[in-house]
Amino acid sequence: MSEFVFGTHNAAFVQVMYEEWLRDPTAVGPEWRELFENGKLAQLPVIPSERSDVAGRREKGEVRSGAPDSTSPISPFPRGATPITGPAARLVVNMTDSLTVPTATSFRDISANTLNDRRKALNAQLAARGKKISFTHLIGYAIVQAAKQFPVMTHVFQEIDGKPHRVDPGAIGLGLAVDVERKDGSRALVVPVIKHAEGMDFAAFHAAYEALVEKARTNRLMPDDFAGGTIQLTNPGTLGTVASVPRLMKGQGSIIATGTIRDIAGAKVITITSTYDHRIIQGAESGMFLRSLDSLLQGEERFYELVTESVEAIGSGEKGEVRSAAPQPAPAPPSTSPISTLPQTSIDDLRHVAAAYALVRAHRNFGHLAAHLDPLGSEPPGDPSLDPARLGLTPEIMARIPAEVLRIYVTGTTLAEALPALRATYCGTIAYEVEHIGGHEERVWLRQVIESGEHRRPLSADGKRQLLARLTAVDSFERFLHKAYLGQKRFSIEGLDMTVPMLDFTIELAAAHGTRKTVMGMAHRGRLNVLAHVVNVPYETIFAEFEGGKREETPDTEGGTAGTGDVKYHHGAEGTYKTSTGKDVAVTLSHNPSHLEAVNPVVEGRTRADQTDRQTREAKHDRDVALPVLLHGDAAFAGQGVVAETFNLARLDGYTTGGTIHVILNNQIGFTTDPKEGRSTDYSSDLAKGFDAPIIHVNADDPEACLAAVRLAMMYRVKFHGDVVIDLVGYRRFGHNEADEPAYTQPLMYERIKQTPPVRQKYAAQLAQEGVVNAAQADTDAEAAYQHLTTIQQSVKSGAAQGAEDTQRITPRPASEPATAVTADVLTSLNDALLAVPDGFTIHPKLHKQLERRRGLTSKEGIEWAHAESLAFASLLSQGTPIRLTGQDTERGTFSQRHLVLHDVNTGDRYTPIQKLAGAAAPFELYNSPLSEYACLGFEYGYAVEAQNALILWEAQFGDFANGAEVVIDQFLIAGLAKWGETSRLTLLLPHGYEGQGPEHSSARLERFLALGAEGNIRVANCTTPAQYFHLLRRQALHTEIRPLVVMTPKSLLRLPAAASQLDDLVLGKFRAVLWDRDRTWPEKVTRLVLCSGKVYYDVIASPRRADAAHVKIGRVELLYPFPAAEIGEYARRYPNLKEVVWVQEEPRNMGARKFVL
Repeated sequence: MSEFVFGTHNAAFVQVMYEEWLRDPTAVGPEWRELFENGKLAQLPVIPSERSDVAGRREKGEVRSGAPDSTSPISPFPRGATPITGPAARLVVNMTDSLTVPTATSFRDISANTLNDRRKALNAQLAARGKKISFTHLIGYAIVQAAKQFPVMTHVFQEIDGKPHRVDPGAIGLGLAVDVERKDGSRALVVPVIKHAEGMDFAAFHAAYEALVEKARTNRLMPDDFAGGTIQLTNPGTLGTVASVPRLMKGQGSIIATGTIRDIAGAKVITITSTYDHRIIQGAESGMFLRSLDSLLQGEERFYELVTESVEAIGSGEKGEVRSAAPQPAPAPPSTSPISTLPQTSIDDLRHVAAAYALVRAHRNFGHLAAHLDPLGSEPPGDPSLDPARLGLTPEIMARIPAEVLRIYVTGTTLAEALPALRATYCGTIAYEVEHIGGHEERVWLRQVIESGEHRRPLSADGKRQLLARLTAVDSFERFLHKAYLGQKRFSIEGLDMTVPMLDFTIELAAAHGTRKTVMGMAHRGRLNVLAHVVNVPYETIFAEFEGGKREETPDTEGGTAGTGDVKYHHGAEGTYKTSTGKDVAVTLSHNPSHLEAVNPVVEGRTRADQTDRQTREAKHDRDVALPVLLHGDAAFAGQGVVAETFNLARLDGYTTGGTIHVILNNQIGFTTDPKEGRSTDYSSDLAKGFDAPIIHVNADDPEACLAAVRLAMMYRVKFHGDVVIDLVGYRRFGHNEADEPAYTQPLMYERIKQTPPVRQKYAAQLAQEGVVNAAQADTDAEAAYQHLTTIQQSVKSGAAQGAEDTQRITPRPASEPATAVTADVLTSLNDALLAVPDGFTIHPKLHKQLERRRGLTSKEGIEWAHAESLAFASLLSQGTPIRLTGQDTERGTFSQRHLVLHDVNTGDRYTPIQKLAGAAAPFELYNSPLSEYACLGFEYGYAVEAQNALILWEAQFGDFANGAEVVIDQFLIAGLAKWGETSRLTLLLPHGYEGQGPEHSSARLERFLALGAEGNIRVANCTTPAQYFHLLRRQALHTEIRPLVVMTPKSLLRLPAAASQLDDLVLGKFRAVLWDRDRTWPEKVTRLVLCSGKVYYDVIASPRRADAAHVKIGRVELLYPFPAAEIGEYARRYPNLKEVVWVQEEPRNMGARKFVL
């Protein structure tokens, strides 16, 4: 018997038995008498080992008391102290010793919905027999099954001859922590053991479990009941404990603790922890054990089906009977060695089935490592776990294992028959990574579709010919451009030719589910081919770019006017794709700068705008209306942070587009950088695993596998509305561009590429061999396609001179100022609605006082900043202007000023009054954004470009946070109009002002935006009153000249009494580019004009010297760009004796507007 059997939680129980034996040896069973009388007390240190120590007191049935003698004149113990003796003292020693065990704990939150539902069904089945199954029954049994897969969890650490050893007990003994009540009413915890649980079916396990619990609660446990434990289960959840980290004693390898089942957002969740000896069990092993336990409790591996099949036996046998999974052998004579409850043949069969399932799991998890994904023919690395021989599986053994028990969906009735299909599924020219996905339903669905081959529907002969024709068009276009415009950059698609047919198929499948628009984003690689064949931009338009129809910046033309417009492989376009069934699908390819992956969030924003109906008070989002498709480079996908930021938006309510189809155009190189130098992961797609996206790897030279990848991706989006990644593994036939020599840096790779025929040629040969096409006819068709392009080029050349254009310029158009004033009646009505909440809704008391101050529009306190803002928004909604406001902490406001969303202090319920305005004719979309600037601003830019009639606002927590979105600001917001003719009403709200918070949170970098202003491309404002802000917002929404707006929003001015506005300022006023002093100083006395902008104005007028400076006039420049020079000049001419104009700012000299103004 192990020295640790009674050294843990069982000590208190043994203490009771020992005290009973001291009183009357016949009062305990023979096993206990043998233990106590035969010198085995050494196993229970601290218990008195001499019977004479207590003999004197046994005459009266007394047991030595731990309390001091009451007659003793001097007690060495404090009052109330009781010595801890016997097994309880052993427990103290062991608890102290446990501190020397280096433990770690893994936590896992597990959905308990399936567990709860299946338990109810099982108990309904057992109700007639008066039996019941508890959660712990099922969890305990699942622990045993998981431990069979990860036996390391049952190992223990032991020092033998002074050297550390790992001890494998070779069996699973599940210790059950059982709470028992003593005769005196006190409670103790005992841990009896279900021995050899690995050989039991559920009925046997249930019977053994109930028998042990019954013996524990009737004090009939024998010493042998505590022996053989290898893994322990404790359930503090019965007391309401959410999670527990129990103490691990010496001699234990792991202890599993279950928390209480709790409801989270309508779902039942249980936290299970695994505390383990870190000397022999690693964190990954514990984590995989918990993951296996989770999968079992979700119903994988036919867990509940096997329980159901076995449950018929519960209650059918004699009380205490333990039923084995197989017929038991004849009873063996008593022995101190554990005896298996199964015949050896049954144990071997179970081991073989476990090995078979390990083989299946290996293919699902690591089959991609043996897949033939490289068109250039490199050998896959493979993985040892895919070899059945390493698992002891011979062909004969595999022929005896039914495929059904393995829960696989490939063809074959046995593992031997199914294994070739399993290899073909996971290790061919298409491979999958889906086992990382957290959702059980998604994983199971993906396995079923992948293994059944539902997505790999064979093409008809006509379908194959159409696919070949499409590849011929793609290939001919690239070959023609390469020959006709030798040396010109075009970033060829060759090596990834299947991109175009894959996009075709994506649009076809989307249209079948009601999609009316596809929005695409991609970098330069293959862009011209996509424009020509997917967006249907005429060949003539593309050839005109090569012929000089539009000027392109070159080293000779750099500077001057050469910087406007853009190169041909950055331009986007809009077109129409006609499906095979005759449906028209609008297709947009977004403009894209050279900053790789920057277009990703822009596409998502455009798609969200297309999916949103803004015609009524409530925005209606239909994810099926539009489909986002993003094409990535392999090096950029792994290297650019905006990829991760954009993935993070995918499942957020304010940003989701119902699933994006991502295609990585994987040419296995980044410019001249090899993958091993460009990423720390095996695949460029590995980033997507963190966002639970399925990943499909496919060889770009297997056309039909590529279409299967698209079908699976679309099937997943339709069912689960999530992102999918297709890793299209190909190559780049030429260098980074066609003028580059790639063999300088990748000589071996490019030698292989020279020997690799194009995919069109390969597929034509395959179809000729299949008898689908005639090889000669396929060559003739390719030549005809080439000649067609030649004819078009000649036509373009003849008209090239007439088609030449001047460099694109921004042409200002006269536009009248919109009316921004709102009547007092309308504002009063809107104000009442903004302060209304449902009956019974309780606002936080402090906030309630703040909001009540807004109730009187004519109060002497005036209208503060956030109040004016909400009135501006409400008035625009009543006029039918949709608004979308997002940003960091925007619902409340960084400075607790806005509070558009209210929270009930008693229930936590949310209420947004501005979204409930009775007279609103348009929706107000309001969302807190994730802590991201690059992707979030890119998203809002895309939304604003697509929704030109809406006012889209993005707010930074502090103005300097916009630094994280500089690529979007520079390449899209500022330059989009000049490069692509693309503009929007997008409004940036950037808190700005020097108020003692240090350099980081003071400046929104006003100087940058002013330096970027040119030809009226943007507007930049820095208002000083709430009324000005009110009119500015309404002007931005209603102005017929659409431009982005950058607002330096205040911080201290939000509640500054001197800055408050009056109702008349909103009713009678308008936005003024400059606010002038209203004093009536004689013009002849004015000699100095001080110009400033923003908060510093209040610092100037608050100066004590202001009263003595009647010769100084002050002007507040509210609109900094376009700069109101004419208005300032006209005003200055009113003062004949004016000697100087001075600019005042709070920013340092090298920042702010100083350089721009002067």
